[in-house]
Amino acid sequence: MHYSRVFCLIALIFLSWTTACSKSNSDQSSHGNASVMVSHLAGPLGGPGNVDGVGAAARFDTPIGITRVGTNLYVADTFNNLIRKIEISTGRVTTFAGLPGIEGYMDGPRDVALFSYPRGITTDGTDLYLTDSSNHLIRKITIATGVVSTLAGYAGFAGSDDGSGSDARFNYPDGVTCDGDNLYIADMQNHTIRKLVISSGTVSTIAGSFGVQGSMDATGTDASFSAPMGITTDGTNLYVAEWGNSTIRCIALSSNIVTTLAGIAGNSGSDDGIGAAARFCCPTGITIEGAYLYVSDCVNDTIRRIEIATGTVTTIAGTSGQSGSVDGYGTGALFSYMSGGLASDGSSLYISDGVTIRKLNYLSREVSTLAGMAPYGDGLGSFYMPFGITAYGHYLYIADQGTCTIKKIDSRTGIVSTIAGSSQFMGSMDGIGTDALFYSPCGITTDGACLYVADTFGNKIRKVHISTGEVSTIAGNSGTAGNQDGPGVTATFNAPFGITTDGTNLYVADTLNHSIRKIVLTSGMVSTFAGDGISFGHQDGTGDSARLYRPYGITTDGVYLFVADTYNELIRRIEIATATVTTIAGSAGSKGSQDGTGSAARFNDPFGVAIDGINLYVADSRNHTIRKIVLDTCVVTTLAGTPGHTSSVDGSGSEALFNMPLGIVCFGANLFVTDSNNNAVRKISLND
Repeated sequence: MHYSRVFCLIALIFLSWTTACSKSNSDQSSHGNASVMVSHLAGPLGGPGNVDGVGAAARFDTPIGITRVGTNLYVADTFNNLIRKIEISTGRVTTFAGLPGIEGYMDGPRDVALFSYPRGITTDGTDLYLTDSSNHLIRKITIATGVVSTLAGYAGFAGSDDGSGSDARFNYPDGVTCDGDNLYIADMQNHTIRKLVISSGTVSTIAGSFGVQGSMDATGTDASFSAPMGITTDGTNLYVAEWGNSTIRCIALSSNIVTTLAGIAGNSGSDDGIGAAARFCCPTGITIEGAYLYVSDCVNDTIRRIEIATGTVTTIAGTSGQSGSVDGYGTGALFSYMSGGLASDGSSLYISDGVTIRKLNYLSREVSTLAGMAPYGDGLGSFYMPFGITAYGHYLYIADQGTCTIKKIDSRTGIVSTIAGSSQFMGSMDGIGTDALFYSPCGITTDGACLYVADTFGNKIRKVHISTGEVSTIAGNSGTAGNQDGPGVTATFNAPFGITTDGTNLYVADTLNHSIRKIVLTSGMVSTFAGDGISFGHQDGTGDSARLYRPYGITTDGVYLFVADTYNELIRRIEIATATVTTIAGSAGSKGSQDGTGSAARFNDPFGVAIDGINLYVADSRNHTIRKIVLDTCVVTTLAGTPGHTSSVDGSGSEALFNMPLGIVCFGANLFVTDSNNNAVRKISLND
């Protein structure tokens, strides 16, 4: 599996801790429209939430970091912006710090402190230390009192500067570990390993060089990394789970010499073996217990064990290529999107797995669920990270990215069924119904007879016959990421997300190629329609003279394409007849939530777009709102949700709350939204 597509998708599934989630500091205008009503159509039976409780009654939202202090676990509940506490003996979950559904920055007592996507967490037994990733901070929580303070970094400002306290800068720091006197931090977007002296707050870079991605073994800043995420220490060495290179690296603390312990850069896979003969696929978490390292091998959905002395890698739980939430023994258990957190108490390993906390007994290799409930199954639920949505007749069709399936909802009853793909397997196999496999489908559109799916991990465009469930590949090559034009499977894509059709052609937001691609349905011929397939930017223009920056959502009225140019924070319009690109709303590179006309409006990672002929509707993902743009005037207003507040509350206008809305479709007098981090499909009744 090619790294670029893996990194893109997972980083953007948890959208976007990596390069697109700095907070807006701008003023907010009035939000919400009391004439629209938001309700749940389908999901969840289980899944995300911020409910305290015991075992399966508790709810998390993508917990990542996890550490143990005595008989308790402390969890960085990332998308809830909370620190949670779990009593190991009972599975009881309580909220230890932060305010549910509110993202921000605030030091102080735990019931007033605010976080922004905390990821890594560690302890010295007295205090908790965490990477407050989207604030670009290292925070401390005194366990006895719950008081939260900032050790290093300056809230909202990314950078790479060494220094003391607020003079230091980080760039989406991820994993963190402690040797008692120092913290060691995987500074993911800087591709470096940082050291923080706890007593003084002094930060230094001990390995890797700011902004330089690579896999070079060397000493200190002469070495290079690619998106280091997990980190642990035995007091003599640091061990790093390196997402971007799919390797495990070792740093000798006495000399800062960096070596590769297991895996080989640029060659992902699932093979067990010794050292460079082993393969990983985007490892996220790592911890140490005795003579072994334990690794959460994210895309393989497995737990790997590495004997430190020999570099021997074995798979001890989960099965590569099969995902789920099944408890069991060893490879009979199934995991799904292990987000990174691992902790040990000597007899068991605790694992952050999707929206649950799992427990693996070292001796018996029994896997059980300690807390949380995974959202799987059909019926009246449930989804797991639903992305794209389209509609025809009485039915909605969902690209359910987390289960690698295409699901159908009867809009009259809310009944959900799976029409293609398997929640137990991922892949690129064509076939009928559940015999076909997808590799994280994200975008979806329809012409009434067929569904067309942007199968993002597979870098393919797939077709699903609605009447038969037959799945075929119409463009792209699952083994290759690229920007090659040409017929059918000779063409290449690089993480295609959005897709739409005018009945004659498909138009694809080819996200990592920063371009819009066109596919002629009758011939499968692929061409680059807007952007040059290489460069990113925000220039308006015609065809390959225009520039986009990681576009995601796309829709059409038959005359124009409308594009959520996500990393530019813009909404773009493309005339189909001429391929002329213009900007209709937003200001390039400027995040915010302001309503206004054209360039006066602000967005925060706009994702899905839908059109009713008069208005364009935008799933403004990181504002957790639904926006409306009147196309004649380019006036932008907030239709539903409140910026910076996340939950699954139904209600009118700003009373309703979302958690990372991604997909959106117009369907009669209603909008339907994939509320991704709530694992739900929401309905918005338009009464104006």
